[in-house]
Amino acid sequence: MRRLSRALAAVTLAGAGLLVTTVPAGAAAPQAGQATAAKCEAGWGSLAKTAPTTAYKPLLDIRAGKHECFDRLVFDVQGIGDHRIGYRVEYVDQLRQDGSGDVIPVAGGAVLAVRVSAPSYDPNTGEARYPGHAGQPLTGVDLTGFRTFQDTRFASSFEGETLVGVGVRARLPFRVFQERNRIVVDVAHSW
Repeated sequence: MRRLSRALAAVTLAGAGLLVTTVPAGAAAPQAGQATAAKCEAGWGSLAKTAPTTAYKPLLDIRAGKHECFDRLVFDVQGIGDHRIGYRVEYVDQLRQDGSGDVIPVAGGAVLAVRVSAPSYDPNTGEARYPGHAGQPLTGVDLTGFRTFQDTRFASSFEGETLVGVGVRARLPFRVFQERNRIVVDVAHSW
């Protein structure tokens, strides 16, 4: 009797397994890209983001990185302790050089203006710290293989602030935050 009960249980379980395997694979599994899209949802938005300044220290470097869900631009500022680095990041119709107002062309579907309260020179000595030139691509930033970033341009370093333009594929959501002595700008690959 016990053998019959075990055999019946085994057949029942095997039948249940067959029922599960007869469900179309596409119906139960996420479509290609859905898992990544769900993982990349950020809700950052595309409106201007700002932070007040408490210290002006020189900008040392600007670098870019590729991530699964976003492209990243990092502004390295000379050690500032616990002080905040000010910034204003927003989409603009045209990138304009501070002081002259000259338009600086930036390739891409949208232009993200990134203003960081860190001059490209040492405010105490006037010595250049970051070698940016108005209208030129950012020194040392290679965007080959990036999904969202298409262009970068140095606009100016004027009255303690450095302004750069980032050409992106489209007006996409972004976030900005300070991490120790850096300002980080992430622009998502999609909405």
